Amino acid sequence: MEAKQLFDKTSQKCSKAVTNAYSSSFSLAIKFLHKDFANPIHGIYGFVRFADEIVDSFHEFPKAHLLERFKEDTYRAIDEKISLNPILNSFQFVVNEYGIDKALIEKFLSSMEMDLRKEEYTQEKYEEYILGSAEVVGLMCLKVFTEGNQGLYDQLTPSAMKLGSAFQKINFLRDLKADYNELGRSYFPGIDVSRLDDATKRLIEADIKADFDAGYEGILKLPKKARFGVYLAYIYYTALFKKIANTPSTRILEERISISKPEKASLLFGSYVRHSFNLI
Repeated sequence: MEAKQLFDKTSQKCSKAVTNAYSSSFSLAIKFLHKDFANPIHGIYGFVRFADEIVDSFHEFPKAHLLERFKEDTYRAIDEKISLNPILNSFQFVVNEYGIDKALIEKFLSSMEMDLRKEEYTQEKYEEYILGSAEVVGLMCLKVFTEGNQGLYDQLTPSAMKLGSAFQKINFLRDLKADYNELGRSYFPGIDVSRLDDATKRLIEADIKADFDAGYEGILKLPKKARFGVYLAYIYYTALFKKIANTPSTRILEERISISKPEKASLLFGSYVRHSFNLI
């Protein structure tokens, strides 16, 4: 094996390790994608995870400087087709191999920059953040799944964006306690999180449900190589959404709602049965 191939393979293992460390749900979903897609999706996840960690976790360090350097290193890696940062080396390979538009990367990093500021989210700013932090990530993955079929990519773009939006909005509800109490963030426009009531929560959930429905339509049209893995992620998030919807608004600010390992195992089994009988 050539030295660069060995380095690339090692970089991919690093991105996989990041995915496994930070998200058990996505890690499992990726296992049920076709093997051709596993490394590329790990590469995308590792990149977005590290950027998110900079703005969410490194409070004792110069976050703005770190993010700017990460951004510069990202574009340099893409242009030079190599980086000594294994996460960025893995990501640049995906970008170059699948023709991911730099505009998607720019929108994502712009949303990360918004997290460095104490934003008062208007509806416009909220939609801008959702676009950059979630919808474009869905489009990066879609570039991988469609494998150069531009017509299919264009057809599925709206659904991929809606699915990414639904996932992110559920994350907002799930992480409301940490975002508001620890990071001082409130993404939902026009809503006083400290006074969140059940009626307002139901309005947020109705918006998420609409995104979910539109996203599901796209899942059904995905290539078979990608469909079950994406469907499994959808099932996990649907279960989390239902659990949050059944939780009173007063508890949302007090605890982080999650899906237990036994619940995940049950969801996996049920999803696999439906997939085996071509019910999705």
